[in-house]
Amino acid sequence: MLLAGDIGGTKTNLAVFPTNDEQGWRKPVAEATFSSGRYASLEAMVEEFQAQHQYPIERASFGVAGPVVAGRATITNLPWVLEENHLKKELNIRR
Repeated sequence: MLLAGDIGGTKTNLAVFPTNDEQGWRKPVAEATFSSGRYASLEAMVEEFQAQHQYPIERASFGVAGPVVAGRATITNLPWVLEENHLKKELNIRR
C-alpha cells in the first residue's frame, strides 16, 4: 500500500492506494482531509490517520508546499520540517 499526501498550510489530504502491478488509475481504499495547523507534525497526523485506517503502508509520497532539497523540506505556512530518512523511520516504511 502507498500512503499519498498533499500537504498544505491550511489542509492536508491523505489517502492509501494499492500498489499492484496493474496499469491505469487506482482508487484510494481510504482517504481523509485534516486541518494542518492542528498537528505538531506530519508524523502526528499520519499516526491519527493510520489509527482510523489500518492498512500495511509500504511506501509514501508527499507533495509539499515548498522546495525539497536533499530529502528535506520546510513547509510554507507551517512550522514543520520534513526529512525523508526521519519520516521513513517514524512512519515505519521502506520507501
